[in-house]
Parts: sequence; structure tokens; C-alpha cells
Amino acid sequence: MLFAFVITIVIIQRLTELIIAKRNETWMRNQGAFEVGARHYPIMVTMHVMFFVSLLLEVVIVNRPLSPLWVVYLSVFLVAQVARIWCLTSLGKFWNTKIIILPGADVVKKGPYAFIRHPNYVIVTTELLVLPLIFSAYFTAILFTMLNIWMLSVRIPTEEKALKQATNYEEKFSLK
Repeated sequence: MLFAFVITIVIIQRLTELIIAKRNETWMRNQGAFEVGARHYPIMVTMHVMFFVSLLLEVVIVNRPLSPLWVVYLSVFLVAQVARIWCLTSLGKFWNTKIIILPGADVVKKGPYAFIRHPNYVIVTTELLVLPLIFSAYFTAILFTMLNIWMLSVRIPTEEKALKQATNYEEKFSLK
């Protein structure tokens, strides 16, 4: 019962975020923004979809029980959700699931971005680990944490290179 509730809420949240991302993308493109990393984006989307498929199959088919530490994992997950919303609201119209760059933009360095350059990636990594752990889905937790690390090893350098070339990113984050 808890699994069905949690997974339904998370999927609705992700679908809502895709709608917000599309709206933000349209606004940014109308301001002259461009996309980088388009080649890896479908792979990332597939990875995230397969995460939910794997989680569903592992919990339902293998009949995984709630973890003895489920309250701790759920608490971490809920804190991550609050942090996720903090990231989205801090970036406002600049938040996206794609890497959309607005040349000359003043890079956002408020909210969690005042403390770390890529807080949303930390949050996603946390979610991919702790959500399966709530339900003892160890295979999904390990596999998709590793896949996400690989994806971020491609995505973060792509994003940072584009931000450095087209915005005041280096100045804001003192990367020189």
C-alpha cells in the first residue's frame, strides 16, 4: 500500500516537472537560449523511466518487504523532495530537465546554488538511492545509482562547458 502511494506521487511529481520544464524551455528559447547535450538527453530519460520500471518489478514481482530502516530512508527522501522544490524555485524559469543555456544570462547563485554548483544532481542521486532502499529494492538502488553516476560524468562537464562559454558562470562560481 505504501509503495503504491509513494510511487504514484513520485511519478505524478515527475510528470508535472516535465510540464514545467517544457514551459521553461519555450520561454528560454524565445529569449534566445539553445540546448546542449541533446544527444545524451534521451539516454537520461530512458534511464529514469527504466528506474521506475525496475523499482516496480523488483518490489512487486520479487515481493520485497519494507526495509527495517524505511522510516529513515523515507525521511531522507522527503528532505530531498523539499530540497528539490528549493532548487526548482531558486532557478525559476531557468530550471529544466534539459541543458538549456541563455547566452549572457546572469547565472543563478541563490538558494542551494549559493552553497553547491549542482544541488539538483545531488538530490537526484540521493533519490535514486534511497527510494528503492525504502522497499528493500537493492538491485534497483545499486544499478541506477551507478548508471546515474555515469550519466552525470557526461552531463555535468557538458553543462559546465556551455555555461562557461555563454554566461557569467566562471565569475559567479570563481572557477578561474
